[in-house]
This record gives sequence, structure tokens and C-alpha cells, in this order.
Amino acid sequence: MEICMRQENASKCSVSSMECFMVLSTQAQKISIATLCGLFGTLCVFENSLVLYLIFSSPGTRRKPSYLFISSLALADILASLNFVCSFLNFHVFQETNLSKESFLLQLGGVNTSFSASLSSLLLTALDRYVSISRPSEYKLLMTRKRAWVALGVLWVTCGTTASLPLLGWNCCALNSTCSELFPFVADSYLSSWICLVTVLLGCIVYAYAHVLRRAHQHVAYMEKHQAQPGKQNSRMRMDIMLAKTLVMVLTVLVLCWSPVLVLMIYSVFARLSARLRKVFAFCSTLCLLNSMVNPIIYALRSKELYSSLRMVFSRFRRRTKASEESPEAESAHKSSVIET
Repeated sequence: MEICMRQENASKCSVSSMECFMVLSTQAQKISIATLCGLFGTLCVFENSLVLYLIFSSPGTRRKPSYLFISSLALADILASLNFVCSFLNFHVFQETNLSKESFLLQLGGVNTSFSASLSSLLLTALDRYVSISRPSEYKLLMTRKRAWVALGVLWVTCGTTASLPLLGWNCCALNSTCSELFPFVADSYLSSWICLVTVLLGCIVYAYAHVLRRAHQHVAYMEKHQAQPGKQNSRMRMDIMLAKTLVMVLTVLVLCWSPVLVLMIYSVFARLSARLRKVFAFCSTLCLLNSMVNPIIYALRSKELYSSLRMVFSRFRRRTKASEESPEAESAHKSSVIET
């Protein structure tokens, strides 16, 4: 391991140098990583697919910009889990070294695109709530479905372009610059730029949620004084407060899951990482999957519309199951009545 860490940049650009980044040395570590990835990845795909189904199966939710942004988040989490689990297990557990530099950077770009899109979708959702609470009377004019789709298009194109930069030439091999100690062929300059981008996104999300939470607190105080006044305004404020609290919970989970990875990335830019810290980084990376898995659970518990849709799905499933169980008995009873007749 020390020999690998002391390599020159020229040798780090060879395909054989990828073995130096495979930090899982024992079978127990590989089994632990595979178990975490398999569990989190499977639940993430199932839960986010269910969220997409609940949103687009109901006309009331699929027409709202808020749920378009949430569906973008769910789609990004599905792609992130698939890309991350496949590439991560292939690299660290099965230790595939036959990949070319271009193939590895393409896989890394897919993971980067999906996780960046997940974070950017949270930003759009936060801005949507910011506009909804800051300018409620103009919300429907400002946040239309057309603008929401345009924003999502710009989001995915930007994330895909940014993640493709190492493949297009911004890597330590093409530039003959300092290579990252965490990712093969990735330049420290690109990693630093990506960290800055993520930090800016997180800062904007925190600012938007702070404003949303403050206004939501004001709404709660207002409703406590005017509980006797029914109407659509109170209903609208209740929905804003519920969704604001939901998104704050999502942000909290996001920060807790991503902060260990970002801290180790920042540390790797300025100092050498020991073999132990690199193993810690590999395990902390699975927290990103945990974040993608927890998001839909929060939606199901906090969003009344999605929760109601989920209950309707379960009730229909129970009715169909009950009908299928009773149908053989009903058919035999019908046959016996015909015979008696």
C-alpha cells in the first residue's frame, strides 16, 4: 500500500495502478460492503420506484411542480443506487481491473451525474418551497409546469456535462497534474472544483430551508391564533408547513450522510490519506445510498397526498388478494348449486 501511495503520476495513469485504490483487503470487509450495498441499493430502488408510481398515477400530484421536483429526486436516487452499487461492487469487491481508463471514467461519470442530480433536485425543491412561502399569491404564476420541466432539463444537462469533464479531458493523465488518492485518473483540481460546487449547492439549500422554516414557524403561530377561521388559506398554510418540515428532515439526513464523505475528500486534497482512512472513505460512501433510501420513507410519512395514495394502493392490493382467495370457493359453490338444480 505504501508503494502505491508513493507512485508518480505517470504510473498512476496506467490501468494496473487501479489495484492501489482497491482498499478492501479482507474477505470480511468485502462481505460487509456487499451486504450494505445490496440492502441499501435494493430498498432504494424499490422505495423510489414506489414514489414515482404514486406521483404519476395520481393527476393531483403529477401536475404540481413540487412533485415534479420530487420525482426528479426519486429518479436520480434510483440511477445513483444502480450506478453506485454496480460500479462500487465491481471495483472494490470483485476487484475488476480489466476496465480501461475511459470505461472507468464513464462509470464514475454516471455515479457523479446521478448523485449531483439528486442534490440539485433537492435545491429546486427548496427553491420551490421558498417561492411558495415567500410569495404565495404569485406562486402559480411564477412556478408553472413548463418552467418546472425547463428547470429539470437544465439540471440534468448541467449535471451530465459536469460529470463528463474527466472523461472529456479534465483528468490527471491528460493534464499531467496531481492525481487524487481516492479516485483513479481523477485530477485533484477537478475534485476540488466538484467539492466547491457541492458546497455552494448545500449553502443555497440551507439558506432556502432556513427561510422556509422561519416562515413555517410564523404560519404555525398565526394558525394557533386563528384556529377558528376555516378556509382554503389555512389549508394551504398547513400543506406548506408539512412540506417544509418534510424537506428540512430530508436536508438533515442529506448533511449527515454526505458530510463524512465530503470531509475526507477535502482532507485528501490537502494531505495524504492513510490506508485506514481510505477504507473509512469506502464505508462512508455507502452512507450516500442510505440517504437515497431514507428520502422516500420521509415522503411517505410526511406527505399526506403520497400517504393517501399509498393507502389506496394497499387497499386495492388487499381487495384483489381477498377476491383471488375467495374466487375458488365462490366458483365451487356456484358449481354445486348448478348440480343441485
